[in-house]
Amino acid sequence: MVGRARHQAGALSSELRKLGAEVLEIPFIEIRKPQSFRPLDSALKNLAEYDWLILTSVNGVEAMWERLRRNRITSKTAARLDPGLRVAAIGPATKKALEQRGLKVDVVPKEYVAESVVRSLRRRVKEKRILLVRAKIARDVIPRELRRAGAHVDVVEAYETAVPESSRRRLRAALNNSKKRPHVVTFTSSSTVRNFAQLLGGTLLAEFKQNRVGSGKRSQGAERMRTASIGPVTSSTLRELGLGVDVAAREFTIPGLVRAIIDKFSDGPF
Repeated sequence: MVGRARHQAGALSSELRKLGAEVLEIPFIEIRKPQSFRPLDSALKNLAEYDWLILTSVNGVEAMWERLRRNRITSKTAARLDPGLRVAAIGPATKKALEQRGLKVDVVPKEYVAESVVRSLRRRVKEKRILLVRAKIARDVIPRELRRAGAHVDVVEAYETAVPESSRRRLRAALNNSKKRPHVVTFTSSSTVRNFAQLLGGTLLAEFKQNRVGSGKRSQGAERMRTASIGPVTSSTLRELGLGVDVAAREFTIPGLVRAIIDKFSDGPF
C-alpha cells in the first residue's frame, strides 16, 4: 500500500510494480494551498535581502516556483536580484526539483533530515539572513537551531497538509478485505503516519496493530501486515503511535525505501 499524496504516488508505485508487486494507492495525505500566500510572495519579492534559501521538500519547491511565476520572477531575475543567494536542499529529490527550474543548489546534507541540514549550515550562517520555505506544520529543528547559531531566520508557509477524507472509506475497506489487505504499508513522512492513524480510527487502528507480525496474536485469517518507513523521523512517529517499524530505509529517499523492502523480503516469503 502506497499512501503518498495522489500526485506523488507514481514514483514509488512504479518502482514497486517493476519488481512485480501489486500496488494499492490510497493517499494518507493531501497537499493544499496555505490560507494566504502573502508572506511567501513578500519574501520572494525581497530575495535580495537573504543570504540563504532553504527548501525541505519537492512540494515546497513546486509551490515556491508557482508563486515566482505568478509574480513574474524567473530564476534569472532572482539571480540578478541577489547573485550571492545560496541554496540548500534537504535531499536529492528536492535538489533535482530546484535544478530542473534553473537554480543552483549549494548544499545537500549527507543525511536527508532536518538535523543534518543544521549540521551542514551551523558554522556558515552567523549573522546571515535565511529564508526557509516549508509546510505550515513542520518540525522546528532548522529555524530553532540556526537561530541558536546566530542566524536570522524567516519561515514562510508554501503549502499545508491535510487528511484526505475521501481515503477513509477506501482504506478501511482495503484492510477489512482479506484479498486486498496489504503485506506492507509504506510511510514517507510523519504526516502520512499520523493521518493513517486518524483515517483508521480507534477500533481499526487497534486491529492493524494486532495484525502486524511480532506485535501479538493476529486476528484469525488475517493477512500479515508490516510497516515500511522512509527515514528516522517517520520511524519515530510510527513507534510513538505504537505501529512499530518492520522495514527502515538506510537512505532516506524513495529509491532507498524500495531497496529496503527488497532486502527485507527477497530471501523468503512474507
